[in-house]
Formats: sequence, C-alpha cells, structure tokens
Amino acid sequence: MQWFIYVLNGLYFTAFIFLISLGLNIILGVMGILNLAHGSLYAIGAFMAAWVIITLSGLKGVPVPLLYISLISGALLAGFVGLIIERVLIRPMYGRALEYQLLITFGALLLFEDLIKLVWGGEAYYASQPFDILGKIQILGNAYPLYFLLVILVTLIVGSAVWVFITKTKMGIMLRALSLDREMATALGLEIDKLSTIAFVLGAALAGLAGSLIAPTTPVLLGFGMEPLILAFIVVVIGGLGSLKGAFIGSVIVGQIRSIGIVVFPEIELAILFLIAAVILVVKPEGLFGR
Repeated sequence: MQWFIYVLNGLYFTAFIFLISLGLNIILGVMGILNLAHGSLYAIGAFMAAWVIITLSGLKGVPVPLLYISLISGALLAGFVGLIIERVLIRPMYGRALEYQLLITFGALLLFEDLIKLVWGGEAYYASQPFDILGKIQILGNAYPLYFLLVILVTLIVGSAVWVFITKTKMGIMLRALSLDREMATALGLEIDKLSTIAFVLGAALAGLAGSLIAPTTPVLLGFGMEPLILAFIVVVIGGLGSLKGAFIGSVIVGQIRSIGIVVFPEIELAILFLIAAVILVVKPEGLFGR
C-alpha cells in the first residue's frame, strides 16, 4: 500500500503550500498587490519558530505542549512584519502601476533576506524536537511520521477558520467586497486602508504559520522562502485569483504531483508543475475557479 503513503505525503505538502498560497491569494485578491516578499514572511516564520523551539528545548522542565504552542510564534512575528510592510512600503503603492509593486516588493525580499542573516546568522537551524517527540505510527504496515498528520490537521482547522471569517463575518464580507470592486467599496464608505491592513497582516501570518509548521521537519537556512513562493504562485495560477476553493484545489494538485514527482521523476518535478500552470494560463487564464 505504498501508494497510500504517497497520498498522505501529498496531503502534507498540500497543507503548507495551501497556507502560504492562501495568504498570497488574500493579499493579491483583496489588495491587488503582487507580493514578491511573501516567501520572506514564510522564512521569517520558520526561523522564529526554529529559534524558539531550540531555545525552549535547552531549558529544563519545559512542558512538551509548550514546544507545539511555540509554533505560533512564527505566525505572530510574520503578521507583525506584514503590518510594517503594509504601512511603510505597500500603502504608498496603491494605484501605482504593477512595475512599481514588483520593484518595491522585490526590494523588500532582498532586504528581509539580509535582515534574516543579521538576526539569525548564516547557519542552518535544526529544530526537530516536535517532530521527534511525536515519533511515527503504523499505517497499513508503513511507519509514518505523526507530525505530518498534525500539520494536516492544523491546516484543516486554520483553513476552515479562514473560510468562516471570509464568508460569514461582516469583516470578511467587506474584504470580499473590496476584492470585487475597490472603487465601489470606497464609494460605499468602507475603510479601505483598515481593510487592506487586515488583509495583508492575515496573509503574512498565514505565510509565517506555514513556515513555523515546516520548521521541525527540515533545516531552516537562508533562501528558505524561494521555492514555497514559486509553488504558491503556481497554485494561484491553477486555482484562480481570489478563490478559496481555487487555493485549496490548486494546493492539492501541486501537493500530490510533488509527492509523486519526488519519487518518480525528481529531475523534472518543478517543470511539470510549470507546464500545468502554463496550460491553464492558455486554456483558462483566470484559473480553474477564478473570477
């Protein structure tokens, strides 16, 4: 039943790809900002969580549950950094041409790469304690990391919470209105600046949470956010702009292809994803569920 393990691995990849692409989709859909620094927010979340886990693990008498609660630290820091980015760098870009957005967010990407190196150094961080403590369970005769299942569960909970927030709350409905027609939302008297800040902070926090969850499973090092950023853009292209369903379906497609690709055709794994994205751009430019 090795195929079942591939499916589970695909769901694990889907989980963290969904969180980062959901954040990117919210920012792009609500604000119309193509945030090239989104991967840096993911990396900041990963470094923060890894640092907290390593620090707590070095103390005596620290309760084990605290190690898992500490994973939220990356989301909190990324959300705070997102607040600063939106207030200082993004807000002056509203209404500007796309090239200005690309330049300012690319500059932010380079800036945060240097800041990460300044704060956390150039060495890799190994924070596998939460992964090691949970160990593995037997699934259909195969040993499978329990931490991967925890990541899937957390993503389901967070994704459901974001869906409820966007579709059922007054604030979420205003965000959707802003994403559909910014001029009309302004004419109706909505607080555009406040809503934009909320969207950016939420998107940044989701990216930071994705980084936090992945930190115990892999060395955290410089350049950590580049590949997830590429995967998130592929998800947005496949699923469509401004669609929660599209972000989820796109993440499932990318996650499952990546899980199989790592084993079957690792040399062209990313190339296949780019090919799928290119085909969708030609056949359905707005994405599978885009508006």
